Amino acid sequence: TADAVKFWNGALERGKTFGIKPCGLGARDTLRLEMCYPLNGSDLSPERNPVEAGLGFFVDLTKRSFMGRDVLRRAKENGTAEKLVPFRMKQKGPPPRPHYAVFQNGERIGEVTSGTISPSLNWGVGMAYVSSAHAKIGTEIDIEIRGQEFPATIEKKPLYRKPAP
Repeated sequence: TADAVKFWNGALERGKTFGIKPCGLGARDTLRLEMCYPLNGSDLSPERNPVEAGLGFFVDLTKRSFMGRDVLRRAKENGTAEKLVPFRMKQKGPPPRPHYAVFQNGERIGEVTSGTISPSLNWGVGMAYVSSAHAKIGTEIDIEIRGQEFPATIEKKPLYRKPAP
């Protein structure tokens, strides 16, 4: 509508002094990956629980009964088969993308859920569900991209940290 266009133009004009520029979903996706924020439909789904996704701290198991509470309690107590982890590619190359296989020493250990080239870090980055036994920070992994394996490392969250002044 005309009001939306007026609002958009006004916001851009007022934001010029702050360096505000329009951006799209690609920019949002890159920023969220650098910060390791999972995206619903990619990194989060009804088939995954909050503990696997590293979001178990959001679940209050002391609340009265709710659907799934017992499953989540067991997941917190006993761990999960897989965990969502951030990774960084170790060399320049094609970007990691959803559904690419993750390997360690030739064994398939997981699958990429999100990935891109980070302009801030100048590396390929992403998130993947991997077997919990391999989900430790510093673990060397390989991402299969177009039939070829590229080395990567499981990293600490967030992937991007603001440089010290």
